[in-house]
Amino acid sequence: MKITPYAQRQRGATLIFALLTLVALMLSTLALVRSTDIAALLMGNLGFKQDATTSADQATRQALDWLTSNLAALNVDDTTKGYYASTKESANLVDATGAQLAGTATRQLIDWDDDKCAAATSGSYAVCALRAAIIDTPINGNNASFVIFRMCDKAGDLSTDSTINCVRPPNSNAGGSPIKGDLTYSESARFGSASSPYYRIVVRVQGARNTVSYTETIVHF
Repeated sequence: MKITPYAQRQRGATLIFALLTLVALMLSTLALVRSTDIAALLMGNLGFKQDATTSADQATRQALDWLTSNLAALNVDDTTKGYYASTKESANLVDATGAQLAGTATRQLIDWDDDKCAAATSGSYAVCALRAAIIDTPINGNNASFVIFRMCDKAGDLSTDSTINCVRPPNSNAGGSPIKGDLTYSESARFGSASSPYYRIVVRVQGARNTVSYTETIVHF
């Protein structure tokens, strides 16, 4: 049987289209595999992030335990325990995460790793003198540390120094007989200032894949 030139050209064109289709399928397969890998990586990172944030709760509890055990000594700084009797923001704002005030050279950083903020760019901050308390035992395999600020403009004894200004929670001063555990506008009680100021607990947890989580808790006694 004689094959015409037209039939020969037809088979050659079919082969080219088949090869192009095969290449397209290979590229689609590679893209699908890559997207699957990226999705798995993202899900893993989210899992590590959640684990670090969960571990921060235990670190906060340890900070609270220290506070309640040292209520009589909270008028002065205790840098070995990451405690400061004021907000430390009279001169420079505190950038707890190192990214809140990025680009502000007058900020002060927290020395979370006891390395004098070695990872921070020189000239991008003014002070790195606030030491955090590093928790010796890892929490769920995560390294944690915390710093505590008393929400006052300066250190000192609140009972003897009336010039100390603090952020305090609202409290009910008896002007009538409000229902226990309840305070409504229909009662004659009025809002005043409680004696105990707020305390700010900032926790940093560092986990796998360089995952870092920051939490902040405000408490008072």
